[in-house]
Amino acid sequence: MTNVGLGLPIADLESLLAWARLADEGPFSTLGLLDRLVYDNPEPLVTLAAIAGATTRIRVQTEVLLAPLRSTALLAKQAATLDRISGGRFTLGLGVGGRVDDHLAADTDIRTRGRRLDEQMSQMRRIWSGLPLDTEVGPIGPKPFRPGGPEVLFGAFRPPALERVARWGDGFLCAAPVEWCDRLFRTVRESWSAAGRSGTPRLVAQVNVALGSTVDSARRNIADYYGKDAPWVVDRLLTTPEQIRDAVAAFAELGVDEVMLYCWSPDIGQVGKLADVVGGEL
Repeated sequence: MTNVGLGLPIADLESLLAWARLADEGPFSTLGLLDRLVYDNPEPLVTLAAIAGATTRIRVQTEVLLAPLRSTALLAKQAATLDRISGGRFTLGLGVGGRVDDHLAADTDIRTRGRRLDEQMSQMRRIWSGLPLDTEVGPIGPKPFRPGGPEVLFGAFRPPALERVARWGDGFLCAAPVEWCDRLFRTVRESWSAAGRSGTPRLVAQVNVALGSTVDSARRNIADYYGKDAPWVVDRLLTTPEQIRDAVAAFAELGVDEVMLYCWSPDIGQVGKLADVVGGEL
């Protein structure tokens, strides 16, 4: 069975705990939150820690956290802490970030962001395992709830980045139209097998949604967030129950473990509407 999660809106920070509590009572598996630096959005690790404390069963997930913008040791400590205090309900979704202003603000080099992420993953896996960081720096706690660290998903599109899933991750987060995903999923599965990994990678899909009178608000929020790329994203916004059900079914046919319905309207009524769409009750 394919699980369905919710991506939380970023347009109304004060409403997020109410969203989370309501979603925790419904059919949803995960709450996701995106990441930017140069934008009016909440910092995801801080926010998800508050959400984990306000909920009891639903998972929390960065979707995706831009790791190269952050100090590696501190990120490892924050992720382990969130994994621990949530009782293992945390998934660390990671990406490299493609916006120049974010990297300028963080004083990081956008040209080497992929290489930096690989180096960060090597260090974070070492930290989460409890080993000393190096010959001069001892172990960095706390010990994660999940042995070896929280579940790690990578968001990516290009083959070199997709191969990172097999090298360092537990799965793949695909924020792309369903017609693109079969090829991307096959690439991830093939890389996984070629790397000699046991089992299969976890596959998570993400689509943008808005229902009812909130559609125009969602489109405005998308346009503000994505800027020059907004028309491409707005055109793919799912705005009817039928479109959402069809997308979930199509992803299920591709073997996806979870579909994240990302909400761009801050209207909390979306939680109940989407619960009805996916067969739950609130």
